[in-house]
Amino acid sequence: MYEAYYHFTGNPFQLSPDPRFLYSSKGHGRAMAYLIYGAHQGEGFIVITGEIGAGKTTLARALTNRLKSQNVVLAQVVSTRLEADDLVRMVAAAFGLPHQGSKAALLEELEKFLLSCHKQGKRALLLVDEAQNLPIGAVEELRMLSNFQYEDKSLLQSFLLGQPEFRRTLQRPEMEQLLQRVIAACHLGPMDRAETGAYIAHRLRTVGWAGDPSIDDDALAAIFHHTGGIPRRINILCNRLLLLGYMDEKHALAGNDVAAVIEDMKQEFAPITSPADRIGKGTEG
Repeated sequence: MYEAYYHFTGNPFQLSPDPRFLYSSKGHGRAMAYLIYGAHQGEGFIVITGEIGAGKTTLARALTNRLKSQNVVLAQVVSTRLEADDLVRMVAAAFGLPHQGSKAALLEELEKFLLSCHKQGKRALLLVDEAQNLPIGAVEELRMLSNFQYEDKSLLQSFLLGQPEFRRTLQRPEMEQLLQRVIAACHLGPMDRAETGAYIAHRLRTVGWAGDPSIDDDALAAIFHHTGGIPRRINILCNRLLLLGYMDEKHALAGNDVAAVIEDMKQEFAPITSPADRIGKGTEG
């Protein structure tokens, strides 16, 4: 809707992760540097944590895009409280392998596959998203998978993405062996006020924005205050702000426009009263 009105080439604030929109804030730039370092080591675990909507998945996808030209075979698993055996099946399926049969058979197939990748000069990379949902046994199974080696070379490298509570999981005494194999880790915090404005401008420019609509400083301050500098929250609010601009035919957006959108969003999730309740209140009045 508003994309055509403002002559954009796409939705600048889509919620699905897209590496094109990655903005290198101080935190994201530092995280990417650590991840590139870790990825070039070709072994062990790389851990990315952050609040919900902080940009973990977008960061990881940007990294994997950079690695595609380096003969990397990537498998992705999104954790939904998988137990250890189920996790092994999911990993096998993610690599395109048969995932029926016993756990022993699955592990044998995985080892053959990883060895084949190595002999072809390819690196196998496993990306586990929502890692905070994994029970201890499943995390331990990931460590066991990292034991696959050929001579002195590790056959599998794993990226673990999760919310802050995953860091607490890794600090448990029984996680000591896995923790010793973490070669790079980073935590994505919120952006500051200046970065929030730069992030919004970056996403807009990615879809061809040339200043229409304009967004004044009061609007940017209100967006930062309401979202706390969390990328996904910014995307949701800015999407609605641009929709308001389209519906009201505005080419300049100010702080009062942001306030109006925030109020609308609050009302949308307010408790719904039944007709009987409303009649009762009217009668009492």
